[in-house]
Amino acid sequence: MKSLIEHARSFSVHVAERSEEFRDLAAGQAPEALFITCSDSRVIPSLITGARPGELFELRTAGNIVPRYDAARPGGETATIEYALRVLGVRDIVVCGHSHCGAVGAMVRGDDLSAVPAVRGWLDSSTGELPSARGLAHAVRHHAAAQLDTLRGYPAVREGLAEGRLSLHAWYYEVDTGAVSSHRPELDGEFRPL
Repeated sequence: MKSLIEHARSFSVHVAERSEEFRDLAAGQAPEALFITCSDSRVIPSLITGARPGELFELRTAGNIVPRYDAARPGGETATIEYALRVLGVRDIVVCGHSHCGAVGAMVRGDDLSAVPAVRGWLDSSTGELPSARGLAHAVRHHAAAQLDTLRGYPAVREGLAEGRLSLHAWYYEVDTGAVSSHRPELDGEFRPL
């Protein structure tokens, strides 16, 4: 924690060096994409994409799970998606799964999560069964693509898709190599390098 505190204390020096850029950020945001990914500390959206401050609107959840839309019980994830589309006018949503994902691994293996009931409940809310025969990487890719189907159940997403102003993408990030691949529905749902 000490190194994080030291960086936070000196961060204003870096901001001062780029004062015009940060003044523009203070005036408002216009992100290019909503990037939905896992809470895993090894997955850094701005590092993966090269995004500068203000270019990505991020939603991080355990296992990059997108909960089903429920107007009667809105949550932070639902609010984030709705805000990104209806207020910020985001035109692309990326759901990014990653290698070595503990959440998807727990779902595939059927781990006993009784000691972490909130985690168990969250993972149980995920959509459908995951294929395990072809390994964890395949299951993670399948899971990321399945979240796009869940997103299509959101009114703001349906409207954006119907009006042609929104695109959905599923990516897979390999922690150990940095390689990123993209879901290609036209190729039987395979993932290919970006």
